[in-house]
Amino acid sequence: MAGLNRREFLISTAATLSAGMPAWALAQSGNVAPRRGGTLNMLINPEPPVLVSIFQTTGPALVASSKVLEGLLAYDFDLRPKPQLATAWAVSRDGLQYSFTLRQNVKWHDGQPFTSADVAFSIELLKAVHPRGRSTFANVTRVVTPDARTAIIELSKPAPFLLKALSAGESPIVPRHLYASGDPLTNPHNSAPIGTGPFRFKSWTRGASIVYERNPDYWDAGKPYIDALVFKVIPDAAARSAAFETGALDLGGENPVPLTDLPRLSQLPQLVTETRGYRFLEPLSEIDFNLDHPILRDLKVRQAIAHAINPQVVQRTIAYGYADISPTPITPGSPYHDAKLSPYAFDIAKAEQLLDAAGYPRKDGVRFRLTHDFLPYGDMYRRQADYVKSALARVGIDVTVRSQDLPAFLKRVYADRQFDFTSIGVNTLFDPSVGVQRLYWSKNIRPGVPFSNAPHYSNAEVDRLLESASVETDEGKRVALYQEFQQIVYRDLPILNLVAPRMITLANRRVRNHTVSAQGLEGNLADVFLSA
Repeated sequence: MAGLNRREFLISTAATLSAGMPAWALAQSGNVAPRRGGTLNMLINPEPPVLVSIFQTTGPALVASSKVLEGLLAYDFDLRPKPQLATAWAVSRDGLQYSFTLRQNVKWHDGQPFTSADVAFSIELLKAVHPRGRSTFANVTRVVTPDARTAIIELSKPAPFLLKALSAGESPIVPRHLYASGDPLTNPHNSAPIGTGPFRFKSWTRGASIVYERNPDYWDAGKPYIDALVFKVIPDAAARSAAFETGALDLGGENPVPLTDLPRLSQLPQLVTETRGYRFLEPLSEIDFNLDHPILRDLKVRQAIAHAINPQVVQRTIAYGYADISPTPITPGSPYHDAKLSPYAFDIAKAEQLLDAAGYPRKDGVRFRLTHDFLPYGDMYRRQADYVKSALARVGIDVTVRSQDLPAFLKRVYADRQFDFTSIGVNTLFDPSVGVQRLYWSKNIRPGVPFSNAPHYSNAEVDRLLESASVETDEGKRVALYQEFQQIVYRDLPILNLVAPRMITLANRRVRNHTVSAQGLEGNLADVFLSA
């Protein structure tokens, strides 16, 4: 690939994939027997606020959590379920009962036995405190545990997506004996987790690294292969690129380096790229409006902002072509996506007319002032925020871009609500009932819960459509419900959806088996080994 520019790199990657030789095969092929030992240095960016994803859905928290805590199921690249803490499962014909046979002889890292009581407790906890769990497990009435090896989830209505929602990152099983008392949100084990997974927590040096060590008592005998997993915190983008180049970093996901650096780094003989492992996530870049804001509650203002922002600029310049335009909250890769909806036309004159009609004339060239916050996750959202500032200046909106670290951003937007509008990325996930409903459902206006309904959007018809789709077992009817939902939120515009980013994993060639499922680097990495 020597000498390829960014555009040629994209075309080359696409050609390789279409020829049946995906990037993951180049990175992980070869009949090499697993080799024991060694330390894997993996980027985690930004630093997660906690290491347990029972109430946290930030990407870094999911990546960190899933190495220590496990789920009932894992998933292959086609989202077919595979055993993890459950070895067998069955769904009743009416879809109201999910029965799981649990793995035997599994122990928590503190030596206590794992039982069905842990599963029952965790499902109820996810329903209560998880940002997506409120909708995912909304129909769960109880979890029956007839014995230590059996857990039966009973529902009041069908949940056709449920069997895809039980991964380690999405629905972790936590130890009941450590979480049953006190506030789960302030439990000390959120920062020093104890799980059943292949790695045990060792230390967390804030701002520098998180260290996990091999669990010698892991139920999958012989795994994991590596001795230690070190998550490195490297906020500076240029430093991340340098770390991959020098070998200080072995592995990183979700576009771990600036996309401008990716073609150059991909030419280095020791580095390879991986495009699989993101089917579970389906990321989306969007702008969330605070509908409690006295200016932004006006639909004409939000429409004007939509007409002043060119999604093609976001696609080509902000995302460097590593994205697909998505004007709806259900991305083009989903069978529920409404392809009839087009992005708001880039039309400066129309934006000016709407702002005049809303009663905001220019005064010394400025109609009003807003502050724009951005998700501190990679460098895309900062670039998007800078573009928003320049784009809106053309129509007389003076924007101040404000930066902060991830905990401060989450507190500002979801707890304190001290924001005007924000550039943010969300994972729409494997099903709209799990990844999209939480963003628009009025019952998910939950102060302090990250990635819930940030705009405070409330529409009774949208609630009805989302709730109906979440229990509809007929796929044709489900598609129709979600398309009607998309048409309403497209008109109401509580969120301006822009692009669906395409994610890249960067790895040292010696790192084998890092992406073996739809969860990618959110998998448990039990199969990873370092070749000589």
